Amino acid sequence: MQLAFHTLDVFTDKRFAGNPLAVVHEADGLDGARMQTIAREFNLSETVFVLKPSNPIASAKIRIFTPTQELPFAGHPTVGTAVLLAELRMGAGAEVADQDAIVILEETVGMVRVGVRLRPGQATFAEFDAPKLPEEIGAAPDVQRLSAALGLSPSEIGFANHKPTQYSAGVGVTFVPVSSLAAIARADVHAAHWGAATTGQHPQGMLLYCRETRHTGNAFHARFFAPAMGMHEDPATGAAAAAFAGPVHQFDTLPDGHHKRIIEQGFEMGRPSQIALSLDVTRGRLTTVRIGGAAVRVSEGRITVG
Repeated sequence: MQLAFHTLDVFTDKRFAGNPLAVVHEADGLDGARMQTIAREFNLSETVFVLKPSNPIASAKIRIFTPTQELPFAGHPTVGTAVLLAELRMGAGAEVADQDAIVILEETVGMVRVGVRLRPGQATFAEFDAPKLPEEIGAAPDVQRLSAALGLSPSEIGFANHKPTQYSAGVGVTFVPVSSLAAIARADVHAAHWGAATTGQHPQGMLLYCRETRHTGNAFHARFFAPAMGMHEDPATGAAAAAFAGPVHQFDTLPDGHHKRIIEQGFEMGRPSQIALSLDVTRGRLTTVRIGGAAVRVSEGRITVG
């Protein structure tokens, strides 16, 4: 049996940047074990399998796999799959005009509604409401363990009033504020100490962030490490960005209203990415979180699966 697939680069408007994604179509005949095997074969941070929806309001049902495990939700697969389905809906050879589309993806975490913007001469942009608002999920590891796990000094962990936290908006993440761009560039997974900073913790990865950025106009520079998920480092992590709204709201004391922050990621990997994080605050409470980004198609073909 052969199934069609596409690959895209997500959270970028240029090929060979951003976060690569594989999307396998008409995957209803595959069980979870076979999907996991195929995801390991693609060996990208995530591979999406598109199935017929069980809920008639959905455009498609999707299952998301890293090379080692299935995820209930992930941001760059949500953006990339929505962009691809919207473009394919137009049909081959269709002339691009200003269009807005809605793609509803049935994910394990729930229904995710994605707005897609297609414009002539521009990479297609998609934005979705986070299926869950960020919630704090326990105390973060202490600074000594985090600094040892990342190869930093304890004094380089934290800035202003930002301290390590743990939040989830579908996938649990440990958030580690870092004092400078130079320090975050030196950070890496130190295997001998990583387990002590993650054992027994719900989060599956660490997002490091600092206020210094490579490009003016971006609000945060970030890196995401997740060895347990089969990825040493990820170039753009939408699920972590959705949960990051929690620390931003907690520490930056945002006033009521709409706020937008651009997160840059992937520069240390040679895959620059930009993630648009939008937050709505009402009466001091975080009420809406949206994640957005562009995606571009890179390749297509057929994979033999049996």
